[in-house]
Amino acid sequence: MANSIVWADIPVIDLERARKFYGAILQDEVKLVPGMDGIALLPGAMGEVSADLYSGERARPSTDGATVFIDCKGDINGAIQRAVAAGGEVIMPPSDMGEMVGTIAWLKDTEGNRIGLHVPPQK
Repeated sequence: MANSIVWADIPVIDLERARKFYGAILQDEVKLVPGMDGIALLPGAMGEVSADLYSGERARPSTDGATVFIDCKGDINGAIQRAVAAGGEVIMPPSDMGEMVGTIAWLKDTEGNRIGLHVPPQK
C-alpha cells in the first residue's frame, strides 16, 4: 500500500536544541540541509515517508493540530527515556491501541510540539 502521507514539517524555535532532541530519540544524527537556512532532515531515505525540522518566522510549535508519529524501532520505553533526558515531556504514556495500530505514546518536544511514538502491533 502506498503511503498517504509523504512528508511532515515539524516547526521549531531553536533548531540546534530540536536537532539534539530528535537525534536522542532516533539515536541518529539530524543533519542540516546544505544551502537551506533553518532546515534539518530527520534520518531516512529520500522518497520514503520522512520529516524535517524547520525554524523561522512561520514556525509555530503547538500541541494542537496534527501529530507526527515517529517509529521508535520497537523500543518505546527507551525512546521515552531518551526524550525526557533530552528535555521532552510525556503527555500520554505508552498505550496499547489494539491489533490494527499497536502501541503509541505522546510527547511534548523541546519546542512545544506534540509528537507521537509508535510501535507496530505484534503479529
